[in-house]
Amino acid sequence: MSRERLPRGIVHVYTGDGKGKTTAALGLATRAVGAGLSVAFLQFIKGGITTSELAVVARLAPRLWIARFADEVTPFSLGQGEPTPQDQAAVAQGWEVARKVLACGAWDLVVLDEICNVCRAGLLRAEDVVAAIESRPGHVEVVCTGRSAPPELLAIADLITEMRCLKHPYDLGLVARRGIEF
Repeated sequence: MSRERLPRGIVHVYTGDGKGKTTAALGLATRAVGAGLSVAFLQFIKGGITTSELAVVARLAPRLWIARFADEVTPFSLGQGEPTPQDQAAVAQGWEVARKVLACGAWDLVVLDEICNVCRAGLLRAEDVVAAIESRPGHVEVVCTGRSAPPELLAIADLITEMRCLKHPYDLGLVARRGIEF
């Protein structure tokens, strides 16, 4: 028995310097699972820290599958410094998986978390990301997150949300708090 698919999958981009891009993508993923859809949530450059949301969404398996492509925290993964060889290797591994996930059509929603940051750093070519997204089966919805979305990605997006930071507790010297920032 086959299950119902989305009639047309669109492309979302959540970008900007404000907080909440991954959180918004996780909210959409949760909603999709609640509606009976399957989700592949692929996280680039986020590793080494088990974020609090992962403990919850892991319970949604197998409808929601999260794959993280980084084994450790690096300065680049924290938004500081250049990519390390470990970052480069993790992105290459993640992109190989992402291309297959996008192409196979088994997932209703595919989230490419931090893909914009990866393109901005030159670890992936935006043209290659766009080509993989454009060649996906028509029912597959795609969400791309990260700061400074490349123009090529914005050009194919059906929905663009920009998160802007107007004020942040880091400016007051507060550090990231478990359960709120991670």
